[in-house]
Amino acid sequence: MKKSAADDEMEGKSMEANSSSRGGWKSAIFIIFVEVAERFSYYGVAGNLFVYMTTVLRLPTATAAKSVNTWRGVSALFPVAGALLADSYFGRFKTILLSSVIYLTGLIALTVAVSAVPPQLRRTVFFVALYILAVGEGGHKPCVQTFAADQFDETIAEEKAAKSSFFNWWYVGIVGGATAAILVVIYVQTYISWSLGFGMLTAAVAAALVVFLIGSGGYRRQAPVGSPFTRVAQVIVAAARKRRLSEREARGVYAEESYDIIQDGAAQALAPTAKFRYLGKATLMDEEDEKEKKNRNRNPWRLCSTTQVEEAKLVFQLVPLWLTCLMFGVVIAQLATFFTKQATAMDRSILNSQIQIPPASFQVFTGLTILVSVLLYQRFLAHRITTLQRIGIGLAISILTMVAAALVESGRVCVARHHGLLDKPNAVVPMAAWWLVPQYVLCGVSDVFTVVGLQELFYDQMPVGMRSVGAAAYITVTGVGSFLSSGLIAIVQAVTADKWLAGDNLNRANLACFYWLLAAMSAVNLCGYAYVAARFLQV
Repeated sequence: MKKSAADDEMEGKSMEANSSSRGGWKSAIFIIFVEVAERFSYYGVAGNLFVYMTTVLRLPTATAAKSVNTWRGVSALFPVAGALLADSYFGRFKTILLSSVIYLTGLIALTVAVSAVPPQLRRTVFFVALYILAVGEGGHKPCVQTFAADQFDETIAEEKAAKSSFFNWWYVGIVGGATAAILVVIYVQTYISWSLGFGMLTAAVAAALVVFLIGSGGYRRQAPVGSPFTRVAQVIVAAARKRRLSEREARGVYAEESYDIIQDGAAQALAPTAKFRYLGKATLMDEEDEKEKKNRNRNPWRLCSTTQVEEAKLVFQLVPLWLTCLMFGVVIAQLATFFTKQATAMDRSILNSQIQIPPASFQVFTGLTILVSVLLYQRFLAHRITTLQRIGIGLAISILTMVAAALVESGRVCVARHHGLLDKPNAVVPMAAWWLVPQYVLCGVSDVFTVVGLQELFYDQMPVGMRSVGAAAYITVTGVGSFLSSGLIAIVQAVTADKWLAGDNLNRANLACFYWLLAAMSAVNLCGYAYVAARFLQV
């Protein structure tokens, strides 16, 4: 039976009413559970990955470090593709669901790789499973938090207040999941069974997927609205097409009409500025554009509105700041690689007992520091320093992180030399691994200032309709930093004939020199950041 227009209207109103009854905390809690499980599993894999590669797969130290950095880099870059697919095609719910299935598949493959695959095939299956995880990570990272926030309607006073509380509990949840993995799963993997450890991660994600599906009937869902990357690409293409067209030859400058703003969703009109004048050519009209405008048509790949061009300019002016933060990503990359290797060679006993702390578990001090530092920052520094100052302080602390790591490593080698252990790579140097805590703590403090500062900067400086670009940008800082760390390791190995990062004998290597190099590069980078930040304020 064919429905009348009145029936369609009634159905639409019914759906609207039903939508208004959805969402809120009763839906967000299901999504928080998914993210906690994902962070639990991610840190259960990433936190101890270096140890597995060096002890089970028998990879050399430098090779394992490069492998970990490459995987972490890929995992941090895939969210760009995930955001593009979610915004343009699938929507956040379907993207999260699909990525969860992919992620679970990767964890099952990892568990099988460490328990049932023959040794000659284990390395291949293990790495294939790792990169399946990276693909799944790409769907999770840009979508889950945003989808959970979508459950709160800011037009309703109660839900707007609940949304503010949600972000606090969200952060506590992901830090709690990561901390639990570092304390529990890494211990199980190191001292009981790798199979059991990865199996715990698989079970957690499987349970989270079931919980996510149970709550699916109450979610508020937003349809795909198109990717902001397309808008930036259109400006570049249009400007390139008009590169030979001067303002005198042009038939005018295109200023958007009211319907253009409506089509742009949350976009607001922006006035033209003098910066990046080349991109302004995208607004110049030629004869073909003029004909299309008369018919109220516009090819966005030939002609862009002033607002769209100004949005692209906002993106490009943040690029230099993004570049000067990549060195921070290189420093952070040492956390799960060479910092862990240092702990492996030191006394990790608790109060001279037989209980040994797993080398990778020292990362818990970074997580706890982040949690405490956020609370202290909100209490004493919030609104007292600018976002750019906050990032600069974080970059400065990252220098101190490498200085502390270099001093501890120099001291460790001196103790090894004193006890005649230089040629005994598997011997535990009689120096307490607690000396490593300052560098982990400094790493956490640096993270709070830099990463959260980048989140604020890219959120505030981006137009409303392009904030997903900003989210992707700050996420990729750690990813590209991991790639740069791998490249730097390869360069150092070539230049020093593998003397600084020699094989598996950390006592004969010069890891401290590598740390001093990173400290020096970070100091030079800080000067570059100060210059770029000063120019940014002048724009």
